[in-house]
Amino acid sequence: MSIIHPLEAIARLPMPGDNTAIATRRLEAGARVAIDGQVVALSHTVLEGHRFAVRPIAPGELLLSWHLPFGAATQPIAPGDYVCNERTLKSLCNRSVTADLPAAANFVDRAIDYAVDPATFRPAPPTPHVEPAPAFLGFRRSAARGVGTRNFIVLLGTSSATGSFVRALEERLKGLATGYANIDGIVAAAHTEGSAPGANNRDHVLRTLAGFMVHANVGAILAVDAGWEPINNTLLRDFMVEHGYPLDETPHAFLSLAGAFEETLARGRDIVAGWLDTVNATPRTPASAADLKIGLQCGGSDAFSGVSANPLIGWAGHRIVGYGGYANLAETPELIGAEPYMLDKVRDLATAQRYLAIRDRFVACVARTRLRRGQPVGWQQVPRAVQHHP
Repeated sequence: MSIIHPLEAIARLPMPGDNTAIATRRLEAGARVAIDGQVVALSHTVLEGHRFAVRPIAPGELLLSWHLPFGAATQPIAPGDYVCNERTLKSLCNRSVTADLPAAANFVDRAIDYAVDPATFRPAPPTPHVEPAPAFLGFRRSAARGVGTRNFIVLLGTSSATGSFVRALEERLKGLATGYANIDGIVAAAHTEGSAPGANNRDHVLRTLAGFMVHANVGAILAVDAGWEPINNTLLRDFMVEHGYPLDETPHAFLSLAGAFEETLARGRDIVAGWLDTVNATPRTPASAADLKIGLQCGGSDAFSGVSANPLIGWAGHRIVGYGGYANLAETPELIGAEPYMLDKVRDLATAQRYLAIRDRFVACVARTRLRRGQPVGWQQVPRAVQHHP
C-alpha cells in the first residue's frame, strides 16, 4: 500500500480556512494525502511551490491563500486537484517539464477590486512603543543621513547608458578595498532608466538616484554619465541642490565618459582609490534600533515568500517601528490583492485613500500597456506578477 502523507509533511496551508495548499516538494500524480481526516489522491504532478486544492471548489468560487483570492475556478475542483491557470500550463510546456499535467487550466486569475467605505473605516491603533530599543553597531553619518548598517563605496550609473561601465569598473576594482576593516565593499549600482527622451518617470528616477547619493550605507559615491542622456549628472546635481539633499555630507564625484574606455576606467579608479582612507576612517559605533530606516522588498514572485520571508520581515519591520525606527514597503505592485491586510493597519482614512490612489494609478498604467499590446484589459487581467502572491 502506498504511503499516506500528512498534509503538513508535504505542504503548507497559509491560514486555516484556505482552500488551496502549497507543495513544499514535488509530488507525483496519485500520491495520497491525508486532508481533514480523509485520504485523497493527487490528480496530477504538483511541482514544488505550486498549489493543490484541499477543499471542494465550485465553478466561480474564489481560490484562497491567506484568506485572499488569487483566482476563480472555471470548473469543479476536488480536493487533491492541481490548481493551474492557462499561463502556468503554457509556461511548463514551453520549458519541457517532465510531469503528469492536466490538459486544461481550472482557474483564471482574479484579484479583488478593493475600495474603502468611509462610513465603516476604522483607523488602526499606533504601534506600541517598545523600550529600551536594542543597540547595534552601525556607521553614524550626519543627522540628515542617519545611521548605516554597511559602509560601501558605490559606483552609480546615472542612466542605463553607463550601467555596463560601472559594472566594468567594479570588476576592475575588485580587491582594492581588501585590508580596510571598515569598508564593506566597492559595488556597482546599474539600472535601466534615464536614457529615453520624454519618459514619464523622470522625477521618480531623480529621487531614487538622489537617495542613493546620500544613503546612510554609502561611505562615498561616484556617479557616472555619458553626458547626452535626458537624466545625467548635471540634472541630478541640480535636482539635489534644488530639493535640499545633503549632498556635501557624502564624499562624491561626478564622472562623464570621455576619451578611451580604458582611460575613463583609470580615472574612475583614481577617484575611488583617493577615498579609501576617508571611508575607512568611519568606524562602527553603538547606535539605537530607533535609528534604523529599512526598506522591505518581496523575496520573490512565488508562493514560498508568503509563508517564509514575508511574515518574518513583516515582524521585524513591526518591531523596528515599535523601537521608533521606520519600515518602508517598497513595492506597491506586490501589494495588489492584499488591500484588506494593508488598510487594516493604516492610521487614518486619508492614508488609506492615498494608498488606493497609488494602486489605481499603477493598474491604469498596466492597462494602457496591455491595450498597446492588444491584450485584454480588466481588473482580473492584472498580470500575476503585479498581484499579491500570498
